Amino acid sequence: MSPAHNKSEAVEQALYALDRGVEPERSVLRDAVRALLTELSVRAPGRSVEVRVPPFGAIQCVAGPRHTRGTPPNVVETDPVTWVLVATQRVTWTDAVSDGRLRASGIRTDLTEFLPLGAPSADG
Repeated sequence: MSPAHNKSEAVEQALYALDRGVEPERSVLRDAVRALLTELSVRAPGRSVEVRVPPFGAIQCVAGPRHTRGTPPNVVETDPVTWVLVATQRVTWTDAVSDGRLRASGIRTDLTEFLPLGAPSADG
């Protein structure tokens, strides 16, 4: 992850593009993903869940037993656009899991208590 900078503008730009049905520029999407992952790591400190958003980032978060070797038992993985939409609650966690856009394995992987992250809602 790049140094912690305020990238909320990137989140807003990514959401603006997505709301218009346009894929955000790669650099905007990258910065938005990283900003939202950083915010999640602040809201849910810990190392029991690994959140992966390839190719832009991965973090460990959520209090609980720390994982140190092999495949983590609690993994969330999704694509960058889905992460931005779920993290800002433009798409619900349940819908993203149900339709396969977000994969969550392990008992600690429901991150809904930490959402929304980042940018304002579609109304504001």
